[in-house]
Amino acid sequence: MSVTAPTITSFLPPHRTLMGPGPSDVPQRILDAMARPTIGHLDPAFTDMMEQTKTLLRYAFQTENKLTFPVSGPGSVGMETCFVNLVEPGDKVIVCSNGVFGGRMLENVKRCGGVPIVVEDAWGRAVDVAKVEAAFMAHPDTKILAFVHAETSTGAQSDAATLAAIARKHGALTIMDCVTSLGGTPVLIDAWGIDAAYSGSQKCLSCTPGLSPVTFSERAIEKVRARTTPVQSWFMDLNLVLGYWSGEGKRTYHHTAPINPLYGLHEALLILAEEGIEKAWARHRTMHEALKHGLEGMGLSFLVPSDERLPQLNSVLLPEGIDDAACRARLLNEFNLEIGAGLGALAGKIWRIGLMGASASQKNVDTCLKAMAAVLAV
Repeated sequence: MSVTAPTITSFLPPHRTLMGPGPSDVPQRILDAMARPTIGHLDPAFTDMMEQTKTLLRYAFQTENKLTFPVSGPGSVGMETCFVNLVEPGDKVIVCSNGVFGGRMLENVKRCGGVPIVVEDAWGRAVDVAKVEAAFMAHPDTKILAFVHAETSTGAQSDAATLAAIARKHGALTIMDCVTSLGGTPVLIDAWGIDAAYSGSQKCLSCTPGLSPVTFSERAIEKVRARTTPVQSWFMDLNLVLGYWSGEGKRTYHHTAPINPLYGLHEALLILAEEGIEKAWARHRTMHEALKHGLEGMGLSFLVPSDERLPQLNSVLLPEGIDDAACRARLLNEFNLEIGAGLGALAGKIWRIGLMGASASQKNVDTCLKAMAAVLAV
């Protein structure tokens, strides 16, 4: 079989407004950064940029953790990096499940040989801290508490500070998913006492998908060093990857880093620092309020109670008699607007409208409201 040039040509993607659960709109400045010349991943100029990226990530995470860096892979790889390094066979792990991504945490615990203690809450609600306290009382030998700060499948935001305090009181470490919250709503790693957290480059940081920022406390590092069994993943073993990312002495080859995507993440984090993280949080909240006002004016309502709602991921209940797939197809085909569908038990029941990173703008809110009004004919 041969493929001739006239048969397949360069791919030219359409221009979309991305207001789903991710990815978000990527500013041209970040795309331009990614188009800069590729250099070697052990080049001194590149390693200098890596150190800057780590510093910028500490600002985004609001932490002084030395072990803060982007894993080469999407948020799911960041998640696995946390679990495979911190969970040993036989470790009891309390897993909070209130959506799809709590379920993925549970799967990771099982695959690491851990003993999961599941705390379940309804999809669309925050994690019930009283249930977590009760789980610790019933299982005082628990080693780790794992929870999703911002559940992407529902738009519910849990009380990370209280959950981490409960874990510390019982001598346990914490693993937190902040894939959808980092850069869009407060994530305070040091103030909350979080031991391990992972995020993604394509949500509120407005970079392209494919990198997962992670951060680990000294307590977490001590547990990794004290392991009595090898980390089950060679690629994600912190003991190995740190030889490349540590910056202490001569860097050793671990894998060929995604060089140009890292240029993009560096630029995205620089944009966040230039705006100021508190201002970025406030912008996401302001755009949420504007979207909420417009949607409620059309008679639409939200899945998540207001005091548990994530500003940058809005789960909107479908009106009675509306064809979910047909509406989203019209939004895409007629308005070049992408919004997300519901997952799992919420499929066909909600739309997930993202206001993340560069997508959290008045222009996008206006575009979304105009398109939704036309599709719903209100």
